[in-house]
Amino acid sequence: YATNASGSWTTTTVDSKGAVGKYTSIALDTSGKAYISYYYRFALKYATNAFGIWMTSSVNNGEEVGEYSSIALDTSGKAHISYYDAENADLKYATNASGAWVTTIVDSGGDVGQYSTIALDSSGNAHIGYYDVMNADLKYATNASGLWISTTLDSGGIVGSFASIAVDESGKIHLIYRDDIN
Repeated sequence: YATNASGSWTTTTVDSKGAVGKYTSIALDTSGKAYISYYYRFALKYATNAFGIWMTSSVNNGEEVGEYSSIALDTSGKAHISYYDAENADLKYATNASGAWVTTIVDSGGDVGQYSTIALDSSGNAHIGYYDVMNADLKYATNASGLWISTTLDSGGIVGSFASIAVDESGKIHLIYRDDIN
């Protein structure tokens, strides 16, 4: 982890147990504390320095999960993570908003969920952009209605990898992504 919050760059090791650190994503709370999601050999992992030291935990074990993770924090500082379950080829979502980690399958229609990116709106609803490998399409999912609804946003060619999402103050979604043909 690197930061220049003190005025000069400092680096800290967050987790050194094995070959950790693939598919990382970071979010900051209102106090500037960091929350990180990342992949480690068949586990989605989570780390934070919110308590003054780096604390790490596993969100989901026993499966080949955690690739292409993306993290966002709600107004209470609770984490919301989208990620790819490579074992089942599904897009999944995990949150600790209830105090314990709860995981949900968002989309299991084919090989979906790579390059996931997550953002929350002002009501705490999740918005996820991701790649549909089987159809080479950009997909979008949200739980704003109370249920996960997935839609294909772009199916023109090979589109949707390397996505990034944001929600503006009006609740409108902004999504960028790669068009591999052009």
